[in-house]
Amino acid sequence: MFQFDNSYARLPDRFFASVYPEPVEGPKLLKFNGSLAEELGVEADFSDPARLAAILAGNVVPPGAMPIAMAYAGHQFGNFVPQLGDGRAILLGEVVDRNGKRRDIQLKGAGPTPYSRRGDGRAALGPVLREYIVSEAMNALGVPATRALAAVATGEQVYRETVEQGAVFVRVAASHVRIGTFQFFAARGDNDGIKLLADYVIERHYPELKIAENPYLALLQGVAARQADLIARWMGIGFIHGVMNTDNMTISGETIDFGPCAFLDEYDPMKVFSSIDQGGRYAYRNQPGIGQWNIARLAECLLPLLDEDEEKAVEAANAVLKAFGERFQKEWIGVFRAKIGLATEADGDGDLIQALLAAMHEGQADFTLAFRRLADAAEGGQEAFLKGFADADKAQTWLADWRERLTTEARPVGELAAALRAVNPAIIPRNHKVQEALSAANYGDFSFFERLLEALEKPFEERPEFVSYMQPPKPEERVTQTFCGT
Repeated sequence: MFQFDNSYARLPDRFFASVYPEPVEGPKLLKFNGSLAEELGVEADFSDPARLAAILAGNVVPPGAMPIAMAYAGHQFGNFVPQLGDGRAILLGEVVDRNGKRRDIQLKGAGPTPYSRRGDGRAALGPVLREYIVSEAMNALGVPATRALAAVATGEQVYRETVEQGAVFVRVAASHVRIGTFQFFAARGDNDGIKLLADYVIERHYPELKIAENPYLALLQGVAARQADLIARWMGIGFIHGVMNTDNMTISGETIDFGPCAFLDEYDPMKVFSSIDQGGRYAYRNQPGIGQWNIARLAECLLPLLDEDEEKAVEAANAVLKAFGERFQKEWIGVFRAKIGLATEADGDGDLIQALLAAMHEGQADFTLAFRRLADAAEGGQEAFLKGFADADKAQTWLADWRERLTTEARPVGELAAALRAVNPAIIPRNHKVQEALSAANYGDFSFFERLLEALEKPFEERPEFVSYMQPPKPEERVTQTFCGT
């Protein structure tokens, strides 16, 4: 089924623990991502569904796999934990996909590992389906993210606040190396381990940096740039990660961990959904600052590699942090300039964008629909845009300023409207629709899950059969909190 080539498992033993998945009682395949399997060069034998489910649940370890749990540390809500590691995830191995890109195949919820910290190592059905939905939606929305290969029911129960059905999620990633992986070695004063890991990451993710004058400084710069770009793209779709701990920030620049994540309904820059984020550390507006903070933690780990002179190393690291802020601002305004249909740059664009966001906040406008309906306003139908504001006065004023700015581009109306619809999605994984799918699945009805996935396949299209997926929640449907699946 898999053609494994396992590079991470060839690193020294202190990088991971060898561990086999713990078999489950009754594995049953719930969802298999055929298009992703094709991309990976994975051949699934549907003539023997029981064996396929057994492989994807971890009951049968396929030939060539070298199952491991990766070691890492991390700052969790600002508090450093020197050893975390994969407590319920097991990396089966790596495949090289049809484009020549190396990808991890990981089982999440496959049983306890040496890093489980007394946990059961299992996953519940709801969080597994949530991760499937959101990871595939992020991909369709054009945001780099881990992918979903399969979801498998285990036939067993897991015990959280209540008794829940167990499941295994088969996750695909460019790799699972995190900022926290570097922190694991730094916390132990293992500079050799940091260098080995840095060399591995450069070879796997940044091979062009091998010829740089200082490859390790170039690595820090590269990771910082990818994270700045990623967070700008998150914010462009109203995404709130919910748990931007350093162990959840990948070196590859992919979004990882869709536990307490959520999407904005009405625009509020300080919006928080995660039930564990009591202080609003990872609120929507705070995400770029946290991204920079996380890069600072990576820089601390890499200091011994940046320069033998500690003062020069710190100076180089600080320059990267400054560049992160500049890169983010440039990317953010680029994302939002496109969201309001501007093809050129002009002084005052940032103020124009902020004025719209302020009007949306005051008018309690839906984030996704407000931007989507700008295409209608471009074509003369401003009513659809304005009716999304509780108080439309500021929105009306903003439209006049926007139209004046558009005159400097002389862009044909049809081209403008098409450009707006190409970057502003009609459909996102709205929190209430995700919850609806998970609630139904817990009672054995997966039709809502399947329907939502179908709607999210083409998020930039307005299809009549999926019009309900475009609508904001009714008051009684609102989701105000999301929860970690651990």
